[in-house]
Amino acid sequence: MRLKSRLAFYAAFTALIGCGGGDDAIRDVRGNPNDFAGGQNPVNDFSSASTGDSSNSNGLAANEVRITMEVPGGVAPDAELTRRNLRIVQPDRVQVYTTNTSLQNLGAVPVSMRTDDNGFTVIGFDGGQHLGPDVIIEASYNNTVMRALAADADRDVKINPFSEYLVRNTLAEYSESQLQGILDCVADAGGQLCLNKYVWSTLADQVHDFEIDISSDADLELALTTLSDRGDFSNYVAAMADYALLDETSSGKISASSADYNAVFFGVELGQTSLESSLTNSGQWGVRLAKEERLDDINGVGYVYPALTLTSFDAFNIKVTSLASDIPYEREALIHQVGNNFFLRGSDQWSLNTHASSPGAATLLDDSRLLAGRALYQSITGRGTSKTIGWTRNPYYLDAYTSTPVSETVGPDRIISGYFSAGKAIELEEAGDELKRKETVEDHYLSVLEIDLLREPDFELDTLNGRELNVVYLALQFGEGTVPVAFESGLGTWNIAVDGAAEDGRATATITQNQTILQIQRGSSGTVSSSVDTLLTPWTLSSRTSRLSDGDKNIGRLNLDVDDASGSFEQPDIGVGASNPEGDMLAFNLNGSPGGDGLLIAAAETDSPAPASGRFRLQGVRLGLGSGSNTLAHFENSILTITSGSTATLTPRTLKVSHSVSGETVSAPELQESADIALTYSDLNDGQVLFTNANLNLDGFFTDDQTQFYLRLRATQAGEEQIGLVLATRIPEPS
Repeated sequence: MRLKSRLAFYAAFTALIGCGGGDDAIRDVRGNPNDFAGGQNPVNDFSSASTGDSSNSNGLAANEVRITMEVPGGVAPDAELTRRNLRIVQPDRVQVYTTNTSLQNLGAVPVSMRTDDNGFTVIGFDGGQHLGPDVIIEASYNNTVMRALAADADRDVKINPFSEYLVRNTLAEYSESQLQGILDCVADAGGQLCLNKYVWSTLADQVHDFEIDISSDADLELALTTLSDRGDFSNYVAAMADYALLDETSSGKISASSADYNAVFFGVELGQTSLESSLTNSGQWGVRLAKEERLDDINGVGYVYPALTLTSFDAFNIKVTSLASDIPYEREALIHQVGNNFFLRGSDQWSLNTHASSPGAATLLDDSRLLAGRALYQSITGRGTSKTIGWTRNPYYLDAYTSTPVSETVGPDRIISGYFSAGKAIELEEAGDELKRKETVEDHYLSVLEIDLLREPDFELDTLNGRELNVVYLALQFGEGTVPVAFESGLGTWNIAVDGAAEDGRATATITQNQTILQIQRGSSGTVSSSVDTLLTPWTLSSRTSRLSDGDKNIGRLNLDVDDASGSFEQPDIGVGASNPEGDMLAFNLNGSPGGDGLLIAAAETDSPAPASGRFRLQGVRLGLGSGSNTLAHFENSILTITSGSTATLTPRTLKVSHSVSGETVSAPELQESADIALTYSDLNDGQVLFTNANLNLDGFFTDDQTQFYLRLRATQAGEEQIGLVLATRIPEPS
């Protein structure tokens, strides 16, 4: 779909024109249409140049929107089937009115209505399309009444259970004063244009990007219950509704006009696969790692490097930060079938894919939190083969930590985030130049940790010489032998000494390390066990030259090897990562060693005492192995509160997915909010800390400025062995 508001378009355009060549964060998507020209039914369309929802805005005047009513199958079982098991119908009645927090009809809005050539109702707003959440389009069919916000960004207003859920569960949650503040923002009542006036057009649009199937025989209330039970969907709507409460004083921009980041991306997925008929309904673990993509064409060899770009500008007197990312990734999966049969699907069996976010405006709050509703582009693999697969990705709410910029001309040196996004793999059928949806062959639920480190032109490895670092990692290892699945975490220290050079002249360094290793594993019989070990083997670090549009340069990317340094365009023994410009933070995607595929984070040791107070947003992943189950839990903005130098409280909030091996079922994400957990808090010196109680152990380290914790998780609960990696970043205190 296209972002239609002038600000969103300008943000996207600016993000794109600031990039060029294979080294940039964003591919040139300007030439890829986001509209499905002439299409009316999204079940018949799939495009990698769009997010999940199609747009049917062709032939509309600037003040017009098109109405598509989609009802659950139980309401109109014989109507035309569309995406998510909904049915397209022609509404019996359509009306447009203003409303309040009680969702009352406060009076009609001046509009004109017409029917287009395909029989769809088109509404023209006499005063232009409304951006606020107080204007409702209501449609009825056979006594089923549903509503949608008129603000929808792509002007293809779908009135269905998703839009009805949005109306019911946002406006009614506001106080009258909060709603008035939102409407003042939309109307620019304070005389200063308000960035968050565009939240509603984005939100009304993005709820339709969610690939959530409604039961084919559901009525409206069952459909709404399905959406309410989907923790990722309900949480996204609630988070965006809170986001809309920020006024113009909260809209900031990064100090630099543009900042580019090396992205280290780690995703763990648990889902269900029917890609192979003999393994239908089997559960499946998966891991995704950022990987540079080689591009060969007539102009030579180029590369797309995993990256994120922030661009700041003033638009209509608003300070705007635009965010866009393009992260090629490789995938490895392990199928766990009933009877404890395991089938490895290595990275060689999956095409390189991409995690690309739709460019758009974000809010920088208090120079430390980057907030945005993020839509992700679909992708397609196997085009032209017998197995063409379309990959969808649901939107997510980004609440990322950013460091304080060192100057007015340099952006933050890091962006730290954790988020959850579900998706599907859908078999596609080629029909001429079009791709049509067939059966869903995978449902996957993904927990992501992403470390974005500011690129440094002409980065020198000597920056890391003499560094003493704390380090933590989490890795997943899949196989088909006696231990088909193992999850491993390490915690310890690194000492870096730059002491040599590679054959091509790049500087190399030796890492002396001491890490304790915790592992949980499932044997081929299904039995779960755990173990403890140490890692003392020295490693080799070297700069990884990047091939950019203006030549080969060192931009902070790094190789990690066991012995001899790998070449800049080879796969290292252990992994590829990056450093921030100061060299006090590093992150790596581990690829096969140690312990499998994963994420390693290192930060400088510090003499500073551990923080004695403060609230920290805790995000991250927890993996669980039970006697007959697998679980994936994503910490969705849990709160870690340090109450003193020796006590802390964790307020857990997780999205949980469970796989029953014998039942061959994988649950949809459930939002769980548990009682506070009291923890003993210990400062172990050199930046290392421990949070613990009888059932939970979080150990790791904090950064010198006391704004970030990086912690590994270990627990045993109800017979399930659990391990994980979490990030806790300081929440600004109210001013």
